[in-house]
Amino acid sequence: MHIVYRFLMILAVVGLVASSWLAPLDSVAMHQAEAGLKRALVSFATARALNAVISVAQGTEVSMQPAGMGVVLTPGQLLDPVNDLVEQFSHLMLAASVAFGVQKVLISIGAYWVISLLLTAVALAWAWCHLRQQTPPAWLSRSLIIIVMLRFAVPAVGVGSDLLFEQFLAADYDASQQIISAAPARVASLDLPLPPASAEQSLVERIRSWWSHDVDLKARFDALQQAAEQATEHIITLIVIFLLQTLLIPLLLLWALYGLASSAFDTLRGNG
Repeated sequence: MHIVYRFLMILAVVGLVASSWLAPLDSVAMHQAEAGLKRALVSFATARALNAVISVAQGTEVSMQPAGMGVVLTPGQLLDPVNDLVEQFSHLMLAASVAFGVQKVLISIGAYWVISLLLTAVALAWAWCHLRQQTPPAWLSRSLIIIVMLRFAVPAVGVGSDLLFEQFLAADYDASQQIISAAPARVASLDLPLPPASAEQSLVERIRSWWSHDVDLKARFDALQQAAEQATEHIITLIVIFLLQTLLIPLLLLWALYGLASSAFDTLRGNG
């Protein structure tokens, strides 16, 4: 059994050292981080555009004077809760963009040749202890685990997170992003001021004009409320997606990788 474990140890060390220098995951992880950064920036730009349009709609007043009585309505105030959510959403998209940018930097740091050289030296020293049938010092095993995590954790987590995104989240992201992207134009189209009544119109003509505009205004109220509800639903969906991809899934994968690396090296160390 000791021969088998030593053989597995040699294969593990050779695989780690070769992967460190050949970097099979780095380019894939970098590409996927750039794709995630682009998605976050698109959502951020959409949120800022929607925030601007809603802010304009909130300040719009519709004045009517049926039968000489003045009425001032502000239909854009229906979107006030949505605007608060959009502002929070834009902050989250900015944080997600920063997270993907940090991921790119960490991938570049992990791929630096000094890290690979250090991993090679520590891995060879750890393997040499096994070849001499000696138990590696605890500090050497811990150092090897730390360096392995520095070199491979971020690319592996990036690839794994993107695979889960493509499998379970991509369809929901595309659908929600499409709806949110169309929301600014939709809200702007509903924010049309009513024409003022002419002084030359008779009382009957003013009432008729007010009545037709009142029907149109009611339709706008309904459309604005529907747009607000739809935007809220899809904004929450996008928030969930980006929180999963930039926070929860990476943390779970990091925890799993660290546990796997610790168990593997402890097993080999104990059977050396």
